[in-house]
Amino acid sequence: MALEDLYREVILDHYRNPRNRGRLERPDASASGVNPLCGDELAIELALRDGVVSDVAIESQGCSISQSSASMMTEAIKGKSIEEIKALVSKFRKMMSLDEGEDAGFDPERPGAVLGDIEALQGVRQYPVRIKCAALAWNTMLEALQETA
Repeated sequence: MALEDLYREVILDHYRNPRNRGRLERPDASASGVNPLCGDELAIELALRDGVVSDVAIESQGCSISQSSASMMTEAIKGKSIEEIKALVSKFRKMMSLDEGEDAGFDPERPGAVLGDIEALQGVRQYPVRIKCAALAWNTMLEALQETA
């Protein structure tokens, strides 16, 4: 199976079987985001324990890219400290070409070695208008984390 086909399957799996859907009983932080260009909507709730994301929940609707990205992001941030999450966001933004600077560290011989399933979204760079779809969950999550500062 070609790498592009594998990435497509990963995106479709997260779209069809989104992770961490729902609401948290007592979130420590939350935020909502909208992509007005295509109508994607997302609400995120975070539970934090000692500066670490212990749980995360999302409610969202939108295109397959925004939904898949949100699902992948929730899996990636669970159990991570705020500093680790900020580093992960930086790698994601570099992968999506949203930030200038050094390469995010991708190794074509080891797909998924840096960002795991999230690397499946790198093909979205070919469609600049869709980058906002992929970034919605990440930007909304950062807004939620600002509540904790």
